[in-house]
Amino acid sequence: MNTMTIARSELILGGQRSGKSRRAEQVAQLWLAQSPQHRAVMIATARPWDEEMRERIRRHQQDRAERLPGMTTVEEPLALAEALVRHSAPDTLVVVDCLTLWLTNLLMPAPGLELEEPARTAWEQAGLLVSAIGSAPGPLVLVGNEIGLGVIPLGRETRSFVDALGQLNQQAAGACARVTLMAAGLPLTLKAPS
Repeated sequence: MNTMTIARSELILGGQRSGKSRRAEQVAQLWLAQSPQHRAVMIATARPWDEEMRERIRRHQQDRAERLPGMTTVEEPLALAEALVRHSAPDTLVVVDCLTLWLTNLLMPAPGLELEEPARTAWEQAGLLVSAIGSAPGPLVLVGNEIGLGVIPLGRETRSFVDALGQLNQQAAGACARVTLMAAGLPLTLKAPS
C-alpha cells in the first residue's frame, strides 16, 4: 500500500475495474488497523435484479469478507443519506459502494421497482446525501463511476443518465475533502484535504 492517509471524506471515481473498490477497502483496512475501537461499515447500493447481478453481488461479498473480515455490510439501494446518518460515528468509517448504482436505482429502476417521480426523488436524495456527507461525525469513502469520458452515448435516456451522474459526481466532489481518480489501479488525487 502507498502512503495513504484517511481524509474526513473521500470520493473515489474511475471506470469499471479501475481499482475504486479496492482503494476504498485499503482505506478501511488502514482505519481498522489504527485502533481496536475502530469499526468499518460498507453500505452496498446494488440491487439483485437478475441472476448475473445476484452472482456478482455474492462474489463481491465473498471476496470482501476474505480481504477485509472486519468490515460489516449493510444493503441500502435507495435511502443512502439516511443510512449514512444511521451508521456514521466518530469511531466508524463508512464506505458507500457505489453512487452510480444508487443513482441507477433512483432514475432507471428495474421493472416493478419504479418510483413515482424518479428525477425529483433523485435530486432530493442527492441534496440529502450532500448534507449527510458534510455532517457525518466519522470518516466516509464514497465510490462512483466516471462514465462521461467516452463518446456521447446513443439514446436520450442514456445521455440523460450520463448527465445526471456527472452532476451527482460534481456535488459529491464538492462535499468531500478528498477526490481520487483511479485508472489502471493507480490513484490520482484531484482534490486534497486543505
